[in-house]
Amino acid sequence: MHSLIQALILGLLTAGVYALMASGQTLIFGIMKVVNLAQGAMVILGAYLAYQLFTSFGLDPFLAIPITTVVMFALGVAVEVCFLRPLKREDRSELSLLVTFAVALLVEGVMSVVWKTNYRSVSTSYSNASWTVFGYQITLVRLWGFLLSLVALGLLYLLLNRTRFGRAVRATVQNPDAARLLGVEAQRVSALGFGLGSATAAAAGSVYGLLYPFNSGSHYDLISLLLSIVLLGGLGSVVGAVIGAVIVSVSSAVVASTLSPSWSGMTYFVIILLILLLRPRGLFGTATRGAI
Repeated sequence: MHSLIQALILGLLTAGVYALMASGQTLIFGIMKVVNLAQGAMVILGAYLAYQLFTSFGLDPFLAIPITTVVMFALGVAVEVCFLRPLKREDRSELSLLVTFAVALLVEGVMSVVWKTNYRSVSTSYSNASWTVFGYQITLVRLWGFLLSLVALGLLYLLLNRTRFGRAVRATVQNPDAARLLGVEAQRVSALGFGLGSATAAAAGSVYGLLYPFNSGSHYDLISLLLSIVLLGGLGSVVGAVIGAVIVSVSSAVVASTLSPSWSGMTYFVIILLILLLRPRGLFGTATRGAI
């Protein structure tokens, strides 16, 4: 029982970082109906940027997040303007898969040239620090990462539900044609939405670099994880991404603890298969274009 509860704690804390990664992925789909295969590469690039700021200037990865998010936001806007906007609207859903995969390969190539392909990690003075609470270990990095994710997701919620930009986003998700008639600049919303999704990837990447070793090819494993989360939660639903991240992370941690770590990666695929058989659109997916 002790190991099971410890696994639940570990899974829940890790779920916060996964949710932050996946929220950007599902936000981009909700706005643009684009499955962004470059999201994993954006996370790893965010990890590299935090790593470089730490090694070159001694800036703590958590304190580097405002810098990395601004840089990645600008990069996301540039990707949307240069690579996705020129696509014809009727072909965007299909062609965007190829385009975003090409962007992922481009980002991977740049990272390989700049930082080479050997594994890197960010090791701070508190990297191995932990607290013991009622006999259970809580690592400091995972706890701070979880709290950061809660704050970031809370800000994202307020942005989508309490601002003019958020109303424009929700209008575009629900009915893009009607939104245009009401004066919403769909192209501007798409660019800002893609930038926002990239910014959340940067924030998650800073924490990811503290938790796991990474190299330029790490995004392949990440994108499969992120796609699993957003499919489970329902494409276009930020709430679904959060719930999906909790299910995926906790189930993997429990199986790794009680059975074998080699089975943990298989667990969430089984869960996804079962849920999609019962609910093809995911837990919070709808028949409309998005569910933000």
